Amino acid sequence: MRHQILRSSLAAIAASLAVPALAVEETFETEGPSIRVETIANGLSHPWALAFMPDGSMLVTERNGNLRHVSDKVSEPIAGVPDVDARGQGGLLDVALDPQFEENRLVYLSFAEAGEGGNSTAVARGVLSEDLTRLDNVEVIFSQKPKVQSQQHFGSRLVFDNDGYLFITLGERSQAQFREQAQQLNSHLGKIVRIRPDGTVPDDNPFVNQADALPEIWSYGHRNVQAAAINPESGVLWEIEHGPRGGDELNIVQPGANYGWPIVTLGINYDGTTIGEGVEHQEGMVDAIRTWTPVIAPSGMMFYQGEVFPDWKGNLFVGGLASTALVRLTVDGDNISGEERLLESLGLRIRDVAEGPDGAIYVITDEDDGEVLRISQDAG
Repeated sequence: MRHQILRSSLAAIAASLAVPALAVEETFETEGPSIRVETIANGLSHPWALAFMPDGSMLVTERNGNLRHVSDKVSEPIAGVPDVDARGQGGLLDVALDPQFEENRLVYLSFAEAGEGGNSTAVARGVLSEDLTRLDNVEVIFSQKPKVQSQQHFGSRLVFDNDGYLFITLGERSQAQFREQAQQLNSHLGKIVRIRPDGTVPDDNPFVNQADALPEIWSYGHRNVQAAAINPESGVLWEIEHGPRGGDELNIVQPGANYGWPIVTLGINYDGTTIGEGVEHQEGMVDAIRTWTPVIAPSGMMFYQGEVFPDWKGNLFVGGLASTALVRLTVDGDNISGEERLLESLGLRIRDVAEGPDGAIYVITDEDDGEVLRISQDAG
């Protein structure tokens, strides 16, 4: 009954939102089922992430600093969001609900935070009011160190694991003078960190007892991770990070592991020069299980578990910015056995992807007039 109510709620959103004539409403053939793609919300300014509420509505971030509630309409900005440094790639980024949201109403936001020395990625949480108009008791629970002068590579995805710990993916801030810090354990740049929901550090983090290491660090040697999700079969975090010019990579994240950047990479600098010594493998550093050259520019990912697309159950879906595609990957254990690119003909930058409570697939587009698109089986 609950799923029927959620399906009805999401269908009402799609039917009742007023959208312009240019909104998407198309059917596409795939290697599997025919799919129907429709706009259910638009007018969003470079939306970055979406998170579903228990009733099937959603929270959507806009990079300029607005958090909005999307139901049968797009709300006014929700009050209480922290100030964000909305320059370049920075701004308001990911949004996630606490695993106990129905009891505590906690919402988590990642964002570019200005401060002494420049800026960095931070994570705040607050209590969403019952009328959905504001966040109360907002507190910053994590702030990346050090802050530097850069407008690039903030990460950042927020992922809760099955034990309720929070993973935060972090960029290495792009510029050559900072990127070496991805290999240094006294810096959060180029890391994935793991904390408790209140910001404290779990006792079993891999570097918690190492004097020269920041205890939040879970893994290192990352470039700019903007796609991450827990594999439901293994309970392990998977991530996809942007390569430079070539070399986007999909990694299975293990505690304490080194993923190589900037020593190991399949890409090159944007000016065509070699990065470091051009090493593609090195002992003690973990190789990706899949790479892309040319890049897809990955952002947002999810393992599909719904019933709307039974043939796609267990598949991994990844948003593609440069590829203007929703990338579907067939997962075989710890390997990828196939790939299909969906929605390419729309020419839209896919920033995030999520499975709705109704089993449909939802994506958001990184555009001046950004949209929420719903993907379902074509009934025709």
